Amino acid sequence: MERYRHTQLGLLLMAGLLTSVAACAYLLLHTGRWMFAAALVVLLAFLVLASSLTTCVSDGLFEVRFGPGLIHRRIALARIESVAVVENPWYYAWGIHWTPAGWLWNISGVRGVELRFEDGRRFRVGTDEPERLAEAICAEMEAG
Repeated sequence: MERYRHTQLGLLLMAGLLTSVAACAYLLLHTGRWMFAAALVVLLAFLVLASSLTTCVSDGLFEVRFGPGLIHRRIALARIESVAVVENPWYYAWGIHWTPAGWLWNISGVRGVELRFEDGRRFRVGTDEPERLAEAICAEMEAG
């Protein structure tokens, strides 16, 4: 049973990518250089793959995925020791990267949820609904 699902759009990221796409398209049309076509393809692929972040809690699993799901991670809730709502420093920014607080997957904003595992490792996911996501994870952990 699906307990929670939420998709957050990265509007600022999308605006920046669309601006870059427009600039590359303009330069391609006016110069004919292939490098602008290559940049256009890369930017469009990134726009599709990384313009949204979906979090889902169901059947003893926490899943997070960018865009259509090619980039994703599934975590068994049984591995989680604790769940906390957190605020990331602004300089942690967006994307998938290592921080002093462990791995961070974020599309927009500074709020998120931190999962702490039994081995001490941590994983953070950014969301505009951190309280609801943390509650859903905890409720599914108790139900499991």
